[in-house]
Amino acid sequence: MKGSKKRTIGSHQLRPESLMMSYGYDPFLSEGAIKPPIFQTSTFVFRSAEDGKRFFEVAYGLREREPDEALGLIYSRINNPNLEILEDRLALWDEAERALVFSTGMAAISTTVLALCRPGDVIAYTAPAYGGTEYLFDRILPRYGVRAHALPAGLAEAEFKAALGELAKEAGERGGRLAMVYVETPANPTNELTDIAGLAELLKGFGPERPVLAVDNTFLGPLWQKPLSLGADLVLYSLTKYVGGHSDLIAGAALGSAELIARVAEMRTICGTVSDAHTAWLLLRSLETLQIRMERSAESAKKIVAWLESHPKVERVLVPGGKGCSERQREIYARQCLGAGSTLGVLLKGGEKDAFRVLNRLQLFKLAVSLGGTESLVSHPSSTTHSDYTPQTKARFGIAENLIRLSVGVENADDLIADLEHALGED
Repeated sequence: MKGSKKRTIGSHQLRPESLMMSYGYDPFLSEGAIKPPIFQTSTFVFRSAEDGKRFFEVAYGLREREPDEALGLIYSRINNPNLEILEDRLALWDEAERALVFSTGMAAISTTVLALCRPGDVIAYTAPAYGGTEYLFDRILPRYGVRAHALPAGLAEAEFKAALGELAKEAGERGGRLAMVYVETPANPTNELTDIAGLAELLKGFGPERPVLAVDNTFLGPLWQKPLSLGADLVLYSLTKYVGGHSDLIAGAALGSAELIARVAEMRTICGTVSDAHTAWLLLRSLETLQIRMERSAESAKKIVAWLESHPKVERVLVPGGKGCSERQREIYARQCLGAGSTLGVLLKGGEKDAFRVLNRLQLFKLAVSLGGTESLVSHPSSTTHSDYTPQTKARFGIAENLIRLSVGVENADDLIADLEHALGED
């Protein structure tokens, strides 16, 4: 089923956007179909009993795979042709040794945490973060003896060092470890950046048992930020967002070294959090236009940001490394990001009532949570995705009542500006 993984033509290195059309797939193994068929099957037939034995030995970790040995097809909870092609192509964007795809973004996060943490361990994570992530860390993991501590996104290196040292000490007293440092950068929804390379360097001081550095890269996607190249151990995605890009599927991914991903793969197989063949097929479709969509959205967002920053009813626009950011934030952006993406926060003058008025008057921007789709979306984090925050926590992490979040799609930028102008105007 699998085809060529050649990445060069002569001495010319092919780029990911070109490889998305063919990498890892041979049409002539599927009746000449130019696109991979959907392998809508639960189980796969072995050619021989010996093959079945070999496949299970590898799948269950009873022996190491030979250098050129493929993971044999067994059962779609373990692997599937659509999934394998998708994972091969996803890995190209982040230059990862291996990728895994899950049924949801939260399945990717929770499976990864379960694979790498044990009772007594401590996780440090940057906040604000996606609501589901914080719920898992703060409410679910403590039931299983794993504690999570929130640290404000964008902390200075000295503050991170002191905080992580205290958490490692706490974990040691409980017979555990500081097992993971989990970073969502830019932060959701404030777009505050955390220095990935600086944090990776800091964690080297913890020695061979250093914490795993995991980065949720959903906001900037594989185009505008490359966490693995900056020293992260794992990069996680909600593929529902920019990678899927059409608001018609739910999926997640984890990428990193072959050794680390193998540990997560074991947990995925046993927990059954793998994605299905049809979703994998849809994601293969989406990867073909990923760069085009993300570049178009980012170009439009840049134009919209410039317009909003001059509007009298706008207090501040929150974009990575943007106006109003500290010098340190701008410096991190310059080193870490290849672009600002197309999800932005807007602090309006006024309070919740003023924000709701704008939200209810928008027409092209659809009032819905999520982001990264072809259509533009708008939401009010304080009353939706971060509504379970206490007033004190909202104030600490910048979740203000006058904050709205825009996800800019692929519509005409001037039309989106006209929509915002109408919503911000007088009746």
